[in-house]
Amino acid sequence: MKKKIRVGIWGLGRAGYGMHLKELKKFEDEFEVVAVCDLEQDRLDVVSKEYPGVHTYLDGDQFIKDPDVDMISVAVRSPDHVAFAIRALETGKYVFIEKPIALTMKAVKKLAAAAKKFPGKLYPRQNRRFEPCFNHVFEIMKSGILGDVYEIKLCRHNYQWRNDWQTIVECGGGQLNNWGPHLIDHSLQLMEAPIAGIWSNLKRIAALGDAEDHLKIVFTGENDRIIDVEISGGIALASPVYAVYGTRGSLISKDEKDIQLRYLKPECKFPKGKAHPENPPMKGSFGGTETPEWVEETIPVAPSNKYDTDDIYHYVYQAIRENKKFPVALEESFKVVEMTEKVKLQNPMFPLHSDNL
Repeated sequence: MKKKIRVGIWGLGRAGYGMHLKELKKFEDEFEVVAVCDLEQDRLDVVSKEYPGVHTYLDGDQFIKDPDVDMISVAVRSPDHVAFAIRALETGKYVFIEKPIALTMKAVKKLAAAAKKFPGKLYPRQNRRFEPCFNHVFEIMKSGILGDVYEIKLCRHNYQWRNDWQTIVECGGGQLNNWGPHLIDHSLQLMEAPIAGIWSNLKRIAALGDAEDHLKIVFTGENDRIIDVEISGGIALASPVYAVYGTRGSLISKDEKDIQLRYLKPECKFPKGKAHPENPPMKGSFGGTETPEWVEETIPVAPSNKYDTDDIYHYVYQAIRENKKFPVALEESFKVVEMTEKVKLQNPMFPLHSDNL
């Protein structure tokens, strides 16, 4: 019989209540929610009805000292992630920290120092690393059927007159801190090389706050690969979520359910010879004399590693109870914050908000 990890959730908002509790229900043989903490009693009352016997706290200091809690999931507002995670670590408990794990590199250094003091206790909730489509796309890239991948486009588009705290700079809002940590993490993985350069632009299009709701980041790698990231709450007609371009073919995924591929048959060789400077014929094609032989198919998203976005808690359990390596290294999450800070510094009209340390 598995030894359950007893969880306390700090913050009952869109993430803590809407995501963490749902994900934990999926693994009731590995986890038990025993405590929750929030500033609003009404939210505590809702969870009490759904989870009879759960300990409820308005006071964070009492919450983190609860002896029945083995692991604290930090799901408070973004500027408080680091400070609350450090407070929880100092009790000796395991800590699962929401993204963005920090808003600044200054805060990352403090978090890294705490993690070093309590080794093996801190886990980043970089849950989109387990997204099926991301994993399947990466798998196809590594198979080599697309040839040498030279450019990738990652998009998340919608159109919203959004008005919650995640549209306000002072609250740590903006798409760079919302979807940004996911797609920046994907970019760092898909690049398969150190980052050589970054170009970025942030805009506010439709959101009602003062933070950016439209962003573009272009990463170039030391391998000369380009990754174009676009996240927007101001685009009415969405582009494909994934597009990968290689020397032997391409793929796109419009909805993360299917992947459309067009690539050269494995036996199809590039033509030999060189281009000539003579005029092309007056009639006929301006292309080459040889025609590419294509394989065209649409396949359902189904990565061989069977990863699923909602399964991240299972891998936390394996790391804690079974001593398996957690798939997302802390250093990788720290690198995401480094990239985020560089983007903010390139766009001073949307200032870098400090963590509440």
